[in-house]
Amino acid sequence: MNAIIIEDEKPAARRLGRLLTNLKVEVSIMLHSVEEAIEWFRENKHPDLIFLDIQLSDGLSFEIFEAVDIQSSVIFTTAYDEYALQAFKLNSIDYLLKPIDGEELENAVKKYLVFRPEIQKLSLDFEDIKKLLVNPLEREYKKRFTVSVGQHLKIINAEEIECFYSENKGTYASTIDGRNYLLDLTLENLESELHPNSFFRVSRKFYVNISHIKDIVSYTNSRLEIKLNRFNGQEIIVSRERVKDFKLWLE
Repeated sequence: MNAIIIEDEKPAARRLGRLLTNLKVEVSIMLHSVEEAIEWFRENKHPDLIFLDIQLSDGLSFEIFEAVDIQSSVIFTTAYDEYALQAFKLNSIDYLLKPIDGEELENAVKKYLVFRPEIQKLSLDFEDIKKLLVNPLEREYKKRFTVSVGQHLKIINAEEIECFYSENKGTYASTIDGRNYLLDLTLENLESELHPNSFFRVSRKFYVNISHIKDIVSYTNSRLEIKLNRFNGQEIIVSRERVKDFKLWLE
């Protein structure tokens, strides 16, 4: 079994590496940021197991899964318990809180060794796991959003929203009347709130509503560009890693 560590605090990464060495787990590399991890996964064979911190220096490690089709199992190592549900939606074996306890780490590794044959047999990717964990037909999704407009609150129905997008560290809803409203949410927060039959995250910056797609055209590097009915802001590009899933979503 080979593993990698993704952790922005280098002393913590080294300590985890020592603990894993004692457990006979080979750590091939230590990575320290979202950007560095994405680049590494695109250029290297994926390991059996990833020990992954959640809050990295340049963002949340969940962004790695949006950019790359990760083939490895994951053990999360974090100081925060607020991301446990989101982590569970990924191919995670365990969720360990810092400071990492040696006995808990050993139990997590043993759990991986027990489940490894089933994991390899299933060969599930990120989207498959989400579909198994949450059946869209069995749960309720957000039907309306409340936004502040001056001293007033405005209610926007989900079907009136052409897209959600991030810009200048804010998250916005763009509506069918051509207006853009700042939300008190992140795109990551929206992931569990939007009905997957209606909305698809085409990139790190955009969720689009299938009902308001006007045109889809070929773009450079095997990507696609989406034109919506009213939205005229930044280009909406389907990232190359998500083109296949996007086409399946359209069917």
